[in-house]
Amino acid sequence: MTRVIPHPSRRRLERRGLRLWPVGLALGVTFTTAVLVAASVFFTGWGLLDAHGLKPERRIDSSTLFDLVKLSFGVVAGAGALVALVVAYRRQRVDEDGALREATRLHTERFTTAVSQLGAESPAVRLGGVHALAGLADDAPTRALRQTCIDVLCAYLRLPYTAEGDLPPGIPEARHTYRALREVRHTVIRLVRDHLRLQREHQHSWQGHDFDFTGVVFDGGDFSRADFGDSAARFTGATFAGDITFAGARFASGGTTDFTHTVFATGAADFGGSAFSGGVADFTGAEFRGGTVYFSGCVFTGGTVLFHGARFTGGTVSFSSTPSSTASADTEFSGATVDFGDAAFSAGRVVLDRVTVSRGLVTFAGAEFSGTRVGFDGTRFSGGTVNFTDTVFSAGTVKFTRTVFAGGTVAFDNAAFIGTLVDFGRRTVSGGTLDFTGARGTAPAGLLPSGGPQSPWPTGLTVPSVWRRTTPQSP
Repeated sequence: MTRVIPHPSRRRLERRGLRLWPVGLALGVTFTTAVLVAASVFFTGWGLLDAHGLKPERRIDSSTLFDLVKLSFGVVAGAGALVALVVAYRRQRVDEDGALREATRLHTERFTTAVSQLGAESPAVRLGGVHALAGLADDAPTRALRQTCIDVLCAYLRLPYTAEGDLPPGIPEARHTYRALREVRHTVIRLVRDHLRLQREHQHSWQGHDFDFTGVVFDGGDFSRADFGDSAARFTGATFAGDITFAGARFASGGTTDFTHTVFATGAADFGGSAFSGGVADFTGAEFRGGTVYFSGCVFTGGTVLFHGARFTGGTVSFSSTPSSTASADTEFSGATVDFGDAAFSAGRVVLDRVTVSRGLVTFAGAEFSGTRVGFDGTRFSGGTVNFTDTVFSAGTVKFTRTVFAGGTVAFDNAAFIGTLVDFGRRTVSGGTLDFTGARGTAPAGLLPSGGPQSPWPTGLTVPSVWRRTTPQSP
């Protein structure tokens, strides 16, 4: 019988997971290190004793000879101990690697079974596969294997799916199939949420992992109080066609939550009480075409929230009222950058009533208001910068009634007021700057003093000269 000798490169591949040095090299390095440490200790002690040399001895007595013999045996014993230590360490590493390989093998077998359950026809079997994958993620021996389980769960949500509103009428079987599939999908969402609620230190927490919901159709779901932290959550191109909640969720700690080109079609999406205190929440290019999106009680204290190029074509986006019980306070912008630049407000309603802007930047630069009703009623600007530079107000209604300008800068420079009803009635200006330099069109209602050109000019208000000449006369 011929003995098959593994190829050297194959043996190297088999040992690659351990990354252990050859025994001879490990022993040589260990012994050399021990000698260097001993020499360092010896010469340090020599220096501390301030010794200047050795006393020569031509003859030694038996006691000195015995000490030399003991020293020799001590050196040999120490070398043997080092060898035993290195060998024991390598054995421990080999045992640990063997245990990891066995755990990985068992994980792979269970993983294969769970994935096959996800492809079953029976919804009950699919539910079992979902729970099995979540359990595998909790028990995964490595972070990479846990991420693989999460990826499969997210991929299941990305499979083609028809929301209830798009089902053909008059076919009960189709509705029953939809409800069963919906239950499986909502179970995936619930399991993700539950694991994101756990503290980062918890052994079953999924914080810090990636979640890819690209193109998913959400006809409901609950991510409330989920801590996305430093996770990368991608909702790119997703469609929200039902009630879904992110109430009390946390988007912070340097993570990125991507809602770019997301479509909010129907139902209610509730972000009430969420904290945006770091990282990036990106709604660039999102379309708000129906339903209601709530941001009431949110705290924007750091990081960046982008609505750049978003389209508001219907429904309501509210920073002021919410059905969730977690949002009891008004929204606050304090240190964050919130960007509505180049957004298009053509229909629907945007509510920013009673919002507080104390630091940071809120910008609508280049946005166009061509039909949306936008309200800043009772909003307080006490710091930071709010920028409407190059904004076009061509239709619809924008109200700043009862707004308080107590600090910071609100800039409308080069804005165009050519059709929208913009109302600054009953506003209060007690500090800060309200700048309309270069603005075009008709002055907003309630902005200029009503007592004629001779009336006191509000502190901090800058308007084009043509508006000063058309200051309304007192009745």
